Amino acid sequence: MAEYDDGKKVPTNRISRVGMFGSVVTKVATNMAAEGAKQLIAGKRPKAKDLLLTPKNISNITDQLAQLRGAAMKVGQLLSMDAGDALPKELTDILARLRSDAAPMPAKQLADVLASEWGTDWQKHFLSFKFKPIAAASIGQVHFAYDDDGSERAVKVQYPGVKKSISSDVDNVVTLLRLTGLVPKEVDYKSLLEEAKKQLHAEADYQLEAEHAKVFGELLKGDERFAVPSINDALTTSSILTMSYEQGDQIENLGDLPDTQKTELVSNLFTLLFREVFHFQRVQTDPNFANYLYQRETGKIVLLDFGATRLYSDTISQGYQKLLTSAMHNDTEGVADAMSQIGFFSEHIFPEQKDAVVNLVMTACEPLRHNGPYDFGHSDLAKRIHDAGMALSTEQGYWHTPPVDALFLHRKIGGLYLLAARLGVSVDLPELFAPFAWESESELAKVVAN
Repeated sequence: MAEYDDGKKVPTNRISRVGMFGSVVTKVATNMAAEGAKQLIAGKRPKAKDLLLTPKNISNITDQLAQLRGAAMKVGQLLSMDAGDALPKELTDILARLRSDAAPMPAKQLADVLASEWGTDWQKHFLSFKFKPIAAASIGQVHFAYDDDGSERAVKVQYPGVKKSISSDVDNVVTLLRLTGLVPKEVDYKSLLEEAKKQLHAEADYQLEAEHAKVFGELLKGDERFAVPSINDALTTSSILTMSYEQGDQIENLGDLPDTQKTELVSNLFTLLFREVFHFQRVQTDPNFANYLYQRETGKIVLLDFGATRLYSDTISQGYQKLLTSAMHNDTEGVADAMSQIGFFSEHIFPEQKDAVVNLVMTACEPLRHNGPYDFGHSDLAKRIHDAGMALSTEQGYWHTPPVDALFLHRKIGGLYLLAARLGVSVDLPELFAPFAWESESELAKVVAN
């Protein structure tokens, strides 16, 4: 079975992982000195940032973080949620590469993990097990197998050492990014990073993910729009998740699909999100397109990954119900009140900063205020959100981090906006959201009446 032997070994202990962080900092410093000397000889007076952000340095940082996998790759997603488009383009490029360039672990290391989790006779459970992964991501890689009764299985195997090193990796990644100047000094990530550690520990518990998958399977039972893989409990551990193999096309590669089907697909995902937030109060918050497959024959959307599932309190769920309902009716005062309930504003916010934050949210909610289908494919909404976010952080000087539940939810909404734009569809969000709108407050009832 072990015919595949590619990829770099994942460092499994804290000392080796810390050593890799030190190594990349040393390489970056050496490259900066060499580049600086070269430019001085040429009669130039280079800036430190220009010396730092050379292709060679960016490549070194990316390669080292990719080899570490785990938190080293995942923390960047949280950084981008907070600082958003205020992050330098170079860091954005690094994070994009980290999301797509995960290298698989070598076959021998994989075999060691399987033996450790399932026992040395683990092969008895399978008719065949393909050692070459069908997908490799930040925390684990996925393999195709036939179990002993001939059923097709997808087996997600966690990289060794990820669980034990989450806390130190998160701290070291941010230290590295600060030392290399790629994170704005003004941003305080302390609370966000603590939440990042909690979230990563949850994502690294595959038995917890299996439970989330089973709950979603029950919640969506009978809904012909979605398919959830079934879990094989006997072959699932905290580091291995075994489930039914579901076929389908990558969801962002459906450009040839008829417009009506693409619109229906995206509309179904928005409706699912509304159900998650307002009915289930359980949201799969990772917007990665790889978490979905589309079955052309049935029109079903396969939901693949539940590791980033978060439970939402009544305060947050109802707060967003009020926020989106107010935004749909262009009620900025109602939006501001709902944002206060959610916890958007710090105690020391100035009125002009609060207005700017509310205006940013109103901009982001533009598709909800639009009369009829909103054309995501030809909208410049992403640029306007970017510009408003930059103005808020640089001109208004407001860096308050809203609750992490809000950040994760915004990340999911942003992912759906991006998918809608990628597929070039027009979606009637007011129509989709209407069944979930908040109606129990007299103020909003009056707005609706008018």
